[in-house]
Amino acid sequence: RGVADRTGASQHTQHCPRSPRGAAHTAVAQRIGGDCTRRGNSVGRMQPSQTPLLLLLTATHALRSPSMGDVQSTHAVRHPPVLCSISARGKPTNAVINTVNGVRRKRLGGTDIEVSEIGLGTQRWGSKDFNAPDLELCHTLLDRAVLDSGVNLIDTAEQYPIPSDWRRPEGSTERIIGSWLAKDATRREQVVIASKITGGINVDAVNIEKDLAGTLKRLRTDYLDLYLLHWPARYTPQSNWGMSLEYNAGMEMLSGNRASFDEVAEAMDKLVQRGLIRGWGMCNDNAYGLAASCGAARVLGGTPPCVMQNDYSLINRRIEENGVSEASAPVHENVGFFAYNVLAGGMLTGKYMQTPAAVDDTQPE
Repeated sequence: RGVADRTGASQHTQHCPRSPRGAAHTAVAQRIGGDCTRRGNSVGRMQPSQTPLLLLLTATHALRSPSMGDVQSTHAVRHPPVLCSISARGKPTNAVINTVNGVRRKRLGGTDIEVSEIGLGTQRWGSKDFNAPDLELCHTLLDRAVLDSGVNLIDTAEQYPIPSDWRRPEGSTERIIGSWLAKDATRREQVVIASKITGGINVDAVNIEKDLAGTLKRLRTDYLDLYLLHWPARYTPQSNWGMSLEYNAGMEMLSGNRASFDEVAEAMDKLVQRGLIRGWGMCNDNAYGLAASCGAARVLGGTPPCVMQNDYSLINRRIEENGVSEASAPVHENVGFFAYNVLAGGMLTGKYMQTPAAVDDTQPE
């Protein structure tokens, strides 16, 4: 299982169609729980003998040092046909599988996807920010992370870059990554690419397939390692990026006629069976969304989600409070975990101790 706790519940496994010859992908990933021996997604509790391990997945805007870039170690991986495990038992998430250039690679959920503890975030690549990395610098970051430093996880989304505009529209970041992959045919097998479909009302069975087709075209590849919902189809306070996490029952009225957990699980499983994706998961969700997604996949007899991605850092540990640690543990859903914003927007680097952060808008209204 990869870099985090993963889903999985029943006792049997099933072979997925021959997986595309790629390397395991994850996203800016971070591990909060210790290695466990059973199924489940463990962002969570560790036994006294276990050592906490943070898999730091940092978005590109967190670090701006020319020497550091946004590198989070990548590992080049070759993998056999993927064995999609409906049961996590015997393949606990977060198990260390290999070490490349000093960077550990771990099993993601109950799958055979192996991801580096450190991932390369791409949210600002090619954006309209005044200091956003351009195509040349993005390629340099990929060279350093993937080719030189043992990192294999690249995290992106169809909605990137953020912020975008008409000259740098959504999808531009995937195009930058695709242009780097096109330089050498062997690069695709060295990386695990995670991308995300825009959430909310956009999520349904038709768009899950249609948006994936656009992502594959921009990335210039015929398969994706990990496909995540950028935020859930339903209303949930977890998807508001740092605002109050208080649940508002009245907001459920805005979630009417959204895609169900069954619809999403079935659509994702079809993509796995067709060899278009190796695994799937969700981003900006909570323990309820994780458990319900895993339950839907089990009832349908399909491929369970193997990863959840949330905002997490040493000063933002709310996911540990909302049940994700327990739900994702190997003894429960056995789902891996990716953390983004692990440096808290750069605050944890210490770079703002002497120099305050720059003002984004120099001409406020």
